[in-house]
Amino acid sequence: MNTQVKTEMQSFETVVGIGEARCAAPVSGRVGRRASGRGPLGSRALVPALAVAAWGMLAGDAAPVVAQEAMDEMAPPRLEWDPNDPRIGLAAGWRDAGEAISGMEKLASLTRAEGFFNPETPGDGRFSNTDLAFHGDLMYQGNYHGFQVYDISSPADPQLIVSVVCPGGQGDVSVYGDLVVMSAQETRGRLDCGVGGVEEAVSEERLRGIRIFDMSDLTSPRQVAAVQACRGSHTHTIVEDPNDPENLYVYIQGTNSPRPGEELPGCSSASPDEDPNTSYFRIEVVRVPLANPAAAEIVNMPRIFADEEGNIAGLYGGGVSQPGAQNTRTTNQCHDITAYPAIGMAAGACSGNGILLDISDPANPVRVGEVFDPNFAYWHSATFSNDGSTVVFTDEWGGGSAPRCRGTDPATWGANAIFRRSGNEMELAGYYKIPVPSSDTENCVAHNGSLIPVPGRDIKVQAWYQGGISLMDFTDPENAFEIGYFDRGPLSDEQLYTGGYWSTYWYNGRVYGAEISRGIDVFKLVPSEHLSEAEIAAAESVMLEEFNAQMQPRMEMPANAHVARAYLDQMVRHKRILNETAHEMYTLLDDFEAGSKTVDDLRSAAANAQRMHDRIMDGEIGGDAHRMMLLARTLEGMATEIEMNPW
Repeated sequence: MNTQVKTEMQSFETVVGIGEARCAAPVSGRVGRRASGRGPLGSRALVPALAVAAWGMLAGDAAPVVAQEAMDEMAPPRLEWDPNDPRIGLAAGWRDAGEAISGMEKLASLTRAEGFFNPETPGDGRFSNTDLAFHGDLMYQGNYHGFQVYDISSPADPQLIVSVVCPGGQGDVSVYGDLVVMSAQETRGRLDCGVGGVEEAVSEERLRGIRIFDMSDLTSPRQVAAVQACRGSHTHTIVEDPNDPENLYVYIQGTNSPRPGEELPGCSSASPDEDPNTSYFRIEVVRVPLANPAAAEIVNMPRIFADEEGNIAGLYGGGVSQPGAQNTRTTNQCHDITAYPAIGMAAGACSGNGILLDISDPANPVRVGEVFDPNFAYWHSATFSNDGSTVVFTDEWGGGSAPRCRGTDPATWGANAIFRRSGNEMELAGYYKIPVPSSDTENCVAHNGSLIPVPGRDIKVQAWYQGGISLMDFTDPENAFEIGYFDRGPLSDEQLYTGGYWSTYWYNGRVYGAEISRGIDVFKLVPSEHLSEAEIAAAESVMLEEFNAQMQPRMEMPANAHVARAYLDQMVRHKRILNETAHEMYTLLDDFEAGSKTVDDLRSAAANAQRMHDRIMDGEIGGDAHRMMLLARTLEGMATEIEMNPW
């Protein structure tokens, strides 16, 4: 059923199909550390020289090569892989490609909704699937042509509820209660969500920025606000302010060239020297009054790249930092900012640098740290570990549309760089790249992912475009490794089409993957040598009401037997617990669940675990003191939970 939905601002087409299956319509530590007041390589003279040399890149000039004295040429390591890996040589195909899987089970695969793909080719970028967001039993799938909403109350059988046709490019979505925020960056985007585009170079009908939809009635979505931005919105980040519950804040990350000032007053494509109000070197902060989202407006345009002298182009100036290094982009934009409100911080992946922001006042983010890596071409996205002590940055070398995971490509280019964080300082620990080569017809590079809440471990599920899905364990940041994967063969073995996974996220016990050209896949974890049944059950017991990858939630581990067993499994796996202690604890948990143990028995076991922790710390016995402490806390928490909720 086609429904024309109109608002005071505009009209757009929605296609509703409730209940229907388809719908019509290690580099040196000096590189990794923040050097206050210095360039990325610790030289005060480097950044100004690069900034002057590289400004021409904004106009499309070739990037400069900057000679560095007394620097040895870098020699990035090559990829190493198992020649028997089943992902190698998978058959090509749009809807019938070969598949390989480990550590997961595929539960469902959905093609893109009708009207959101070109049946003649998988390579029509006007209909690319993009990012995902979740609220309750709903999944929101962004698309360059609009977005869809799915009912995922049964994850193995997602049902399309509504499709909203609203072209504009990118189409990344975030959800906050009944509101959906969507990015639009292309010049074809119209205020009225029309499909005809905008032909004029300057037009009042064009929308480049963010749209805000009221989804309180899923059968009748309404666009209630459109906020214009000079560089459009390639991505955005929603941020809560615990001291301001009446407003939601949205950071706009624009990456396109600025629009003409005749179309949007104040926009400027000039260099900072020519115009201190240039539209480069900033983000936009939008305040959204929750009681009246239509009043959303830009309230700040912070110069988060400024140096101590006030130079707004104060970070990396672009180009090759040393012989053999990547050709790194100028830091004049952020591609993605991941806010972590629980710790009052955000990590920005900002073209030429990774940065830390203090967001304790979301309307006024302040840069407090930055890092540079000569192996990175374009800092793309970021993820914190759950405790905030580690930050994973991704490098989108090749822009996402090039084959950058071939056997001849460096293992540290187009990869994850993993940084240890202490306060506002970050230091490089290691790298991770999928340990298998892709072909020349598969675009592949590190892309979007999220944490899987396995207690005691840092695990990320991540999209690698046509490199597939990879499960990365980075509990030891210096030695990250793969514990599972899913991959398909290329869309074509004759031609490179941009495709593969845009994003893969864990939400309430399942992995959801947005495939650019194919659709949506749903997976569950299965036990393996790397992941036990208890660890999976513990992760599945962590439930969220809402998930947006760019507003990272803190995962709170419940006090239950699954979590306790997960800690035991980890200590046994790494031979960090006495066998008799492990046996006693496993038996206690089994007996407790069978009803033959009491709360007092749980408390006694918790005290015993604490004593074992103390003996380990005193050097009396070997073992994992940290996990033993977590086990003690979990057992004590189980006892307290039962006393508070006896039924």
